[in-house]
Parts: sequence; C-alpha cells; structure tokens
Amino acid sequence: MKLVENRSSKRNASLSMAEAAIAGAKASETVREFLPAFPTYEPTPLTSLPSLAASLGIAGIDIKDESRRYGLGSFKALGGAYAVARLVREHCEPRLGRPIDPSELLSDEVRKLAADLTVCCATDGNHGRSVASGAQMFGCRCVIFLHSGVSAGREKAIAAFGAEIRRTAGNYDQSVAEASETGRREGWTVVSDFASEGYTEIPSLVMQGYTLMLDEIFAQAQRPYTHVFVQGGVGGLAAAVAGHLLDRHGASRPKLVVVEPDRANCLQVSAETGRRTAIAAGEATVMAMLECYEPSLTAWEILEKAADFYIDVPDETAVEALQRLARPLSGDPELRIGESGAAGLAGLLAATGDSTLRATLGLDAASRVLLIGTEGATDPDVYEALLHGRPLPAAMHA
Repeated sequence: MKLVENRSSKRNASLSMAEAAIAGAKASETVREFLPAFPTYEPTPLTSLPSLAASLGIAGIDIKDESRRYGLGSFKALGGAYAVARLVREHCEPRLGRPIDPSELLSDEVRKLAADLTVCCATDGNHGRSVASGAQMFGCRCVIFLHSGVSAGREKAIAAFGAEIRRTAGNYDQSVAEASETGRREGWTVVSDFASEGYTEIPSLVMQGYTLMLDEIFAQAQRPYTHVFVQGGVGGLAAAVAGHLLDRHGASRPKLVVVEPDRANCLQVSAETGRRTAIAAGEATVMAMLECYEPSLTAWEILEKAADFYIDVPDETAVEALQRLARPLSGDPELRIGESGAAGLAGLLAATGDSTLRATLGLDAASRVLLIGTEGATDPDVYEALLHGRPLPAAMHA
C-alpha cells in the first residue's frame, strides 16, 4: 500500500476549453439535452453512513450508490449508452437530411437507419453492458470483446442485450487492441472509454456522460466535502470527477484521491514517473473493473491538472470494504456494492488505518468524505463468494 502525491507542474492549471466540455461544471448540460432518449432516467441515491464515519474518526461519509443506474447496475450506464446515442444521431442526420431531436432516437424511423451502424468495444464488463444496452435501444448492431478474465456471469449480462460476444486471449489492454483493430478492418465504430493518440473524441463522449452523476451529487449533498476517494482504472471516471471539481471549485475543491488495485496501479506509476506510463500485466485482481495497465490519454491529461493523490490497495481491503457495506454498523443502511464499486471505501479504510497516510491527507474529525459506489453486484456469484469469504466460483471465467 502506497500513497503518491501529484507533483505535476500542470497541477491546478485550468481546464482547456476542450477539457471543460468533457468534464467541466457545465458539461452535464449537454448530457441533459439527451435525456429524452433515456425515458427511464432518474437520479441514483446519495447515502450517508454516519456510523461508519464515526468508527473511522471522521465527520461524515456519503456514498453515491450507482447499483441502481438504469437497471444496469453501474455508473458506466451513463457513458457508453450516451456515446451510442450521440453516434446514432450523427449517423442518421445526414441520411434524413435534417436535425434529429434526441427524443426521436427511439423512433422506428431512426432505428431503421441505425441498423446500418455497428458499434463495438472491449470491456471488463460494465462499459460493454452500457454500450450493448444503448445499441439495443437505438437499433444498431453491437459486438463486444471480452478478455479471459471477464466472468461468465458478466458475459451473460452483456449478451442479454443482443450483443455478439467475441472472446479474446490475454488481459483487458490486449482486448482493447483487438477490438480497435477489428473495428478498423470491418468499418465498425469503436466506442471505447480508452483514449489514445488519434482516438479521443468518442472516449471524451463517454467521460462527458459521467458528469450527469456529478450534477446529481451536488444537488443532493447537504454539506461540502473535504475529500473524494474515486476509483482509477484507465482514469475516465477519476478524470471526470477531478476535472469537474477543479472547474467548479478551483483551489478550494476537496482533495481528490484516486484509488487503484496494487496489482494494476498504472495511474499511480504515471504520477510517480511524471508521464503517462503503461505497466506490465501481473496477477489478476479481484477488482476486475479496475484491472487496467495503461491510462487513457484524455483522462491522464485532466488528472495531471486536477488529481491530488493516488493510493493503491490490496484485494483483501476491497473485500473488507464490500463486506462492511453489506453488513453495516448500527444505523447505517445495508448496501449491495460490488468489489470494484467498494474500492473507494477500500482506499479510505487504508488511509484512516495508517497514521502517516491519515496525516498526509488531512483526514481528521472534521473531514467529510464522498465515495462513489460505482457498481452493484454485477456478477452475483462472485459477489456472494466474496461476501461470505468463499473461494471464487470455479466457473468464474468463461
């Protein structure tokens, strides 16, 4: 377990106009324009955990519970499906010869034209589920690439939206490469949350979609936060949160702590080296949605300006966090948050349990912390095994 401070020379610089459009305080206004295409939209709850906060010696903890988002069980529902909606409108407007209102994206006329569009992506589970659900809603074809570490349960959940599943060898990063190459060869549109040189527009749409959650949080919060602990992965969510806080609050923003598995800490390593850095793949982590070995380009450029610290946590701390949310202290609600969704709490547990880290982060009796429960039990079999301390299912991998 290690804490790394962001010492980039770019830290605290203002977001560029392009970055503000992705993650800034007004980015959610663009997302809201597309809500007529998502008639089931409703804000997810922001839940207080006063007993847990007291046990950790801080003033308060709020957790945004994304387990109920659009029935997909993850905040990723805000990104992939939104990007698909934007791409379907872009595909269909020239064919109709007129502008398309977002409410028309669900019409038979638009869906018929959208059938000519194929979207694809690689995923650890949740992003692909969101892309597949958007493709089903708006009538386009969808192909999802799953690496060897994606569980059979998550594959089944994605396939339920009518997506074609293609299994790949290797890890997430290798599946991203295969999806990109196949997409280029077949003329498909790759809807990735991973930005790289020459491929930034669509990942930026995915990140922009996440800002709707931040809009909700600031409407729901009763008091300002001093700290935010947010999951890492390729950095899309962390950058959306960090950039939004920087744009909205500037120097008075809460401290932003990015949490990663100690087996997949590419963002932390990048902060140490001072540049976006890919790391070697190692042993798989139980935090499967965060098992990424190279930061997204666009996300990293925002995090250089807006993140404050990076902390890595072992698998056992993530499991402990999952269990503590499911078996709360008296007065706190029971929350069914998955192993990757609980990573923010894992980072907080690690930080409050170490006097040096606690002091460095300024966590004290006045601290108020925001966590994001990014997903529910998206694979119920894996969740139950972790909750009860049992071995993971033998059929975890397809």
